[in-house]
Amino acid sequence: MRNLFNYIDRPSPIHRLTGATKLVCLLLWSFAAMLTYDTRLLALLPLLSMGLFMLSRIRLRDVRFMLGFTAVFMVLNNLLVFLFSPQHGVTLFGTRHELFSLGGRYVVTAEQLFYHLNLVLKYLASIPIVLLFVCTTNPSEFAASLNRVGVKYSVAYSVALALRYIPDIQREYHDISQAQQARGIEMTRRQSLFKRLRSAAAILIPLILSSMDRIETISNAMSLRGFGKNKKRTWYMGRRFTGWDFAAMALCLALLLAALALNRINGGRFWNPFAA
Repeated sequence: MRNLFNYIDRPSPIHRLTGATKLVCLLLWSFAAMLTYDTRLLALLPLLSMGLFMLSRIRLRDVRFMLGFTAVFMVLNNLLVFLFSPQHGVTLFGTRHELFSLGGRYVVTAEQLFYHLNLVLKYLASIPIVLLFVCTTNPSEFAASLNRVGVKYSVAYSVALALRYIPDIQREYHDISQAQQARGIEMTRRQSLFKRLRSAAAILIPLILSSMDRIETISNAMSLRGFGKNKKRTWYMGRRFTGWDFAAMALCLALLLAALALNRINGGRFWNPFAA
């Protein structure tokens, strides 16, 4: 069974950061990647992501399914951008350097290819850091950290339950899928993609029903224990901020400030290497 979004416990400096620190870093990093199209910064962020993955001891095979899914989506996005707007790069950069023609209005230009490069770098800058956050953040510790920075504990606990519920849904889907196959419903690669999708859709109804039943069970258990009665609560997984937490947030803040500074220097979000 593939783990799509799941906490992976490994002894690493990334795991030792508090959940709130990793959330702040994720937001600052994402804003930095979204605010600019400066290729120099966008090329730096994936390299830093690779270094953080190595530091966290998260192996590529642990997240290979999501990386593969992201790669497919990235390729489709670039193809659709070129299909519907083959001269978008020319419009953005204000210059035109033709390379070759594919027929009709589909003329490949250096500006368009450079724009597609920036799109790819944006994916490589954003997706790995999201996966790193999910794989290295313990849900209970994350909820405690959110409550420590001022988030209401009922909201923080709801976030923790959502993160914990993701692997449960995966296991439930896998169990229902195995039961359906035992009844003769073919879902292997020997069937066409359409038939496999139709068979997978048949799993949704029992999955939704079992999920609703589990939600009711958890809700009743929390109500019986008086959850939400008091204004404050203690946390078993609560941790204090350390110097490494502040250093990590400072680094991500520096990346965001660099993105804003580059936008100001470039006179906009785009760095134009084609300008004279």
